[in-house]
This record gives sequence, C-alpha cells and structure tokens, in this order.
Amino acid sequence: MPMPAAEIEALIKAAIPDAEVAIEPLVDDNDHWLARVTSAQFAGKTRVAQHKMVFAALGGRMGGELHALQLHTSIPN
Repeated sequence: MPMPAAEIEALIKAAIPDAEVAIEPLVDDNDHWLARVTSAQFAGKTRVAQHKMVFAALGGRMGGELHALQLHTSIPN
C-alpha cells in the first residue's frame, strides 16, 4: 500500500521538528516522491549524513510502504 505525502511529511517533521518539508509526486502513482527538506540540523553535516537523518525519520519504511523517495536536503539561508 503506497504511503501518502502527508504521512511522509509528518514522519520527517516528527524526527526533525524544525524541518520545512515539501513533498512532490515524481509520477502519478502515490509511490514515487520527491522530498525537499530544509533544516538547521543539517548544518555541518555531509549530504549523505543529511539523507541518513531523513531516512531514519521514516523508520524503515523505505522499500516497503514507501517505494521511492528522491531527496533534496538543505540548510536555511
């Protein structure tokens, strides 16, 4: 069963409270998403570490409920 965008956003915000999250569909199937996540908690971390933080927030749902998630992470200006 696909994971809705609102649930992805809620999970990320629960783990990274200051995050600004924008979820966009990559295709129209509710299974392939692009997440743009901005957080001050990413400061000083590599892009890989930032992505690991987001994936950890999803609690192991990648590959199951959440089939594909493209990430763009950044720190606030």
